[in-house]
Amino acid sequence: MKIDASKLLGRPEIELLSDTAEEFYKGKTILITGGGGSVGSELVREVAKTNPKKIIIFDIYENNAFDLLEDLKFQYGSDLDVNVLIGSVRDELRLEEVFERFRPEVVFHAAAHKHVPLMEDSGVEALKNNVIGTYNTANVAEKYGVELFVLISTDKAVNPTSIMGATKRLCEQIISCRADSATRFVSVRFGNVFGSAGSVVPLFLRQIENGGPVTITDKRMVRYFMTLKEAATLLLETGAMAEQGDVFVLDMGEPINILSLATKMIYAYGLVPGVDIEIKEVGLRPGEKLYEELLISSDKQRKTSSAKIFVEQEKIKTRAEMETIIDIIRSFLSKKRTATQSADVTALVKMLVPEYKQ
Repeated sequence: MKIDASKLLGRPEIELLSDTAEEFYKGKTILITGGGGSVGSELVREVAKTNPKKIIIFDIYENNAFDLLEDLKFQYGSDLDVNVLIGSVRDELRLEEVFERFRPEVVFHAAAHKHVPLMEDSGVEALKNNVIGTYNTANVAEKYGVELFVLISTDKAVNPTSIMGATKRLCEQIISCRADSATRFVSVRFGNVFGSAGSVVPLFLRQIENGGPVTITDKRMVRYFMTLKEAATLLLETGAMAEQGDVFVLDMGEPINILSLATKMIYAYGLVPGVDIEIKEVGLRPGEKLYEELLISSDKQRKTSSAKIFVEQEKIKTRAEMETIIDIIRSFLSKKRTATQSADVTALVKMLVPEYKQ
């Protein structure tokens, strides 16, 4: 069943992509890491509409990337030049090969481990993939003269309570410290994306279709939500307007209560909550918050040409400070060969991200 996202959001879908932004990407070679994922694939589809010179989909998981490639071939035929390359952002030599061969002018960095509860148990992998992967990709992009680098971040990076959120905060700092670079480095901070893999909406749909119960963590929990199209067009729009080191945030309206969301979805199926479908409260999972935040300092923000997009202004770390942090993480990873040392990962993250609260 297809759910009308605007009814669940309580607001109309935001139309963001301007003619100026479309013109910016026209004729460029654009690389999307994690391009086979939910947000990455939607971004690829939106980029394809801007008439780029070439699209490079870079992903470690070949199945989704292959399916996306076949869809694009069916839709565009030979009118769209697109390549799928398999590889990991952890592998700097593979990144070097890709950048040397294709010389992308724009990079959207979507590759990341994003599932909060899973990363609580596999924090070493979050450090490898999110932090070191972002560091590797940013370094190679800078080396090969990329014009624009856009990091996809998350509201969970703000005053993080999870390992995943803390690693994404470090990713933001890796990007913002490069104010002296010829490459424009920016971050875009998202809320939750409707329809993305592992998000609550597909979970609720499965639970409703299976007769329930619909499980929510806490009746008080609220989240910011956006659609996949909003996420993709926000990335394109902010990239085109970006200044060095910016952290962009989308005005997504009021946060949505998870209980209210579950109730609306059950009614959308023509069913009655508590009668046809039980709603069951199961408690917060490790690393989860009741309330997400979009801004680190709500009094420090800059308006942009779009009424729905603004920039957080915050004190940034220097390159030297970030290099020290990367050295500490690499030293830690060199001594840890499994993803089971959760207490050690937590201690390290507490030291590197002071605002992290377990």
